[in-house]
Amino acid sequence: MFTVGLTGNYGMGKSTVLGMFGRLGAVTVRADGLVDKLLGDVSVLERMRGVLGETVFSGDGSLDRAKVASIIFRDKEKRDAVEGILHPLVFERIEALLAELERSGSRGKAVIIEIPLLFEKRYTGRFHRTITVYTDEVTALKRLQEKGVDRDAARVRMDVQMPIEEKIQMADFSIDNSGTQEETEKQVRVVYNRLMDEAKDGSYKRT
Repeated sequence: MFTVGLTGNYGMGKSTVLGMFGRLGAVTVRADGLVDKLLGDVSVLERMRGVLGETVFSGDGSLDRAKVASIIFRDKEKRDAVEGILHPLVFERIEALLAELERSGSRGKAVIIEIPLLFEKRYTGRFHRTITVYTDEVTALKRLQEKGVDRDAARVRMDVQMPIEEKIQMADFSIDNSGTQEETEKQVRVVYNRLMDEAKDGSYKRT
């Protein structure tokens, strides 16, 4: 399968752009969606409890995501430990999905997978191509605030990520999501057509 890793920094529109690729016909996967499912697994929750303690759990035994975020984005050691639990399991599920797509005869399609820490964790070798979605930080913060995200909490998350300028330089493709939806869609269509050309002729190689 022709796999494409899509990334960007917090609030810059990764999921929005992923949806645009999906509407054009790409197979799309959200790593965060896989994490949501994993956090319903009792064995995973027990491992999380071992790292973060009892205070991040609600009375019904579910994980309080806001409390988790408040801890891990301020404590690198705990953040690394949580990522060490979740990331291998996420990639297990991605590989299973890719195998199923192979069996179902989906060759010739691009599978675009949203991976927030694609470059930070050096996961680029798992993908044939990479895409960075970007805006300036002022725009990202404004959009997050419009969604009700606290500005200080957003800044904490942004500060632990690689500068977006570096991600743009490292990616095979970049998409500027600072403007209108129509402007972004036009860029997505151009990138999608290039990816489909590669997927169909088999010219892609792992980076």
